[in-house]
Amino acid sequence: MDEAERIRRLLRQQAAIASFGSFALRQYDLMSVLNEAARVCAGSLGARFSKVCRYRPVENDLLIEAGFGWQAGVIGNVVSRADASSPQGLAFSTRQPSICYDLQSGDFELPAFYAEHGIVSTVDVIIKGKANDKPYGVGNDKPYGVLEIDSDEHHQYDQHDIDFLTGFANILAEAVATSARTAILRSTIEQMKGLVVEKDRLLDQKNVLAEELQHRVRNNLQLVYGMLSQQLADTEDKAGKQGIAGIARRVFTLAQVYDHLGGAEMTRTTDFGKYVKSLCIDLADLHAAPNGTTLVCESDTLILDLDVATALGIITTELVTNSYDHAFPDGNGEISVAVRAPTLEHASATIVISDSGVGFKTNGESKRHGLGLVRRLIEQLGAKAVIDSGSGTAWTIDLPVESPALS
Repeated sequence: MDEAERIRRLLRQQAAIASFGSFALRQYDLMSVLNEAARVCAGSLGARFSKVCRYRPVENDLLIEAGFGWQAGVIGNVVSRADASSPQGLAFSTRQPSICYDLQSGDFELPAFYAEHGIVSTVDVIIKGKANDKPYGVGNDKPYGVLEIDSDEHHQYDQHDIDFLTGFANILAEAVATSARTAILRSTIEQMKGLVVEKDRLLDQKNVLAEELQHRVRNNLQLVYGMLSQQLADTEDKAGKQGIAGIARRVFTLAQVYDHLGGAEMTRTTDFGKYVKSLCIDLADLHAAPNGTTLVCESDTLILDLDVATALGIITTELVTNSYDHAFPDGNGEISVAVRAPTLEHASATIVISDSGVGFKTNGESKRHGLGLVRRLIEQLGAKAVIDSGSGTAWTIDLPVESPALS
């Protein structure tokens, strides 16, 4: 081979490596990559046959995993020992490229397919890759396998051919590693899909149970409220009536929470603005009287922790009821409930409960007018309340959205 031909051959080999590298990066099927490598390598070195042998740790042998030019039954079936008894075994056991110009002159125990295909010359290089469940070189000294070129004519391979095949083997090593990572990723994805299906099943089950629980709690609270209302009607003692009425109001408020949550998932938050509007409608019906007192409600959307919303519902019920009971001795007036979400200018949520009645005089610590529970709940929420009794009565409650009560 003259120098010009040698240069042209080297250029073809470089182009083959570049083209194959691009192919391997786009291909996710490892067998397609291995078979294409065998085809390109054989053609680039002027040989009719080539193969990729994969090392099997358990059997300690080399299986022909992919190849080019072989008759049916060779690929995927023929194995050789991973030792110096065959050309590929020699390369594998020494971790060095192996060139055999004449197989007959070597001390090999060759599988029958060599003779059947008339193979006389071989060249082998190592494919590092991965031989088992550990990366090559990390607790695992076994390469993935061997890339071998087989010729039915005597062929003297040189260092350029070894370099060319080594470049291919390096690409194959990366393809093997990529295939392993892809297999792990696909397995992980399948497991995640299974977990998502199981999660959806559990969520559906939880939602059914949550809805049933809410339904039962609501019914039980309404039953208790009905019993308290009957007891209130049968009680003549004034102090007893007041005590039963207070308990009944709080049970009523709790029942409204579950009415508001009807059909919703079991979550830790709720829209207090929507809930308080519904609560005001029921309070107006509960206290309906021919005296002309009206109850109006305006509310922004305000998402709060369920416990906070429940406490604010009780506060609203107590203050509205207090206005109905004490603010209008002449029978006419208006009660107002307003809920305002935080703004850029005011970081706290604001709840204002007011009436146009006669007002009352009390110091900040007074427990009169049945307001002791209201003050305790406001304190527990980390909120602040300002009472204005100059013209009617107005409770302004500031609830910090960052308060511990909301977490």
